[in-house]
This record gives sequence, C-alpha cells and structure tokens, in this order.
Amino acid sequence: MAEQTRRLVLGGATAGVVTRCRDFTRRALADWLWVPGSEAEEDVLLLVSELVTNACLHAGGPRELVLRYAPGGRLRVEVTDDSPEPPKPRPVQDRSRPGGHGLVLLNVLARSWGSAPLPGPRPGKTVWLEVPSPLPEPEP
Repeated sequence: MAEQTRRLVLGGATAGVVTRCRDFTRRALADWLWVPGSEAEEDVLLLVSELVTNACLHAGGPRELVLRYAPGGRLRVEVTDDSPEPPKPRPVQDRSRPGGHGLVLLNVLARSWGSAPLPGPRPGKTVWLEVPSPLPEPEP
C-alpha cells in the first residue's frame, strides 16, 4: 500500500482547534487500522495536541494539519503556521508548573522532528514529527 495523506485546512483558527485536530487524527488512525486507545494512538494524539497548541500560542494559530502515513513504516505529522520562527526550548523552570514541556515530549515520543521555513514570499513554517507505525510491514 502506498503512502496516504490526510489534510485538514485550519486557516489560523484557534478556538476549538486542538480538539478538532485530535478528532481528525483519531479518525485517520482508525482508518489506517491503528488500535483505538493503544499507547501508540495516545502518543500520536498527545504529539498532535502539542504541535497545534504551540501554533496557537506562539504563531497565531495553525494553517493546516497534514498526516502522511506509510503502512509498516512511519507516520509523519505536519503543522503549518504563519510564524517564521522555529520552535525553541524554554529555559528549564519548575517542572511541576504547566507549560514549556512540549519540545521535551517531542524529543521523547517522536522518532524525529524538526521545522522548515515555507518556500515563497509568505512567512511561515512547518513543524513536523515522525513516529514509527505500530503495525507490521505489509506482505509483498
């Protein structure tokens, strides 16, 4: 099976966008036969929440969420926003207080992650992450 892509255009919205993106991702993972409620699914939903929340807090809201799934290989999550500034870890603060832990989660739960500036004259970037698929490689 070839890579499949799902795209959710958000247009910079912030109200209710995290829930909308989690629901969109949950439906896509179900279509791709990820086990509902599994640790793998919950990790992806948490990571989507973090990327979208960061776009809301630091970039005026996400433009779009893109999911790219290669069965037996990997899931790539991309969130595009209007800020050209790449994500930066915050200085270590009191770990018991909320906030500032999103990039720590990306480092722990994602196989890899990064950001790339958008091409063209409009400012912005795409923050992406990849996680391995929990499903076995399909038979040829």
